[in-house]
Amino acid sequence: MLFELALAGIGGNTIHQVKCNLTLFELRQWAEYRRRRGSLNVGRRVEQSAANIIAMNINKNLKSENWVEPLEFMPHEDDVIESFEDQILD
Repeated sequence: MLFELALAGIGGNTIHQVKCNLTLFELRQWAEYRRRRGSLNVGRRVEQSAANIIAMNINKNLKSENWVEPLEFMPHEDDVIESFEDQILD
């Protein structure tokens, strides 16, 4: 979490600066923000937005059973792992 805050320039540009400049309360607020809203990494957010736009444009010409997932256009995103229950139902 501290590393991500430093990369985003929140509280400073190094982990040491973040530790010195942010209180524990502020760190918890940023952790909650990240949990609710996602990554603080601008590049990752742009990649997710672009993938959603690409998938919407492709899917508008396809039937719903042939739709592509935006995750297919996000090379830096982790793959979603299917749960055991989902694998059984397939």
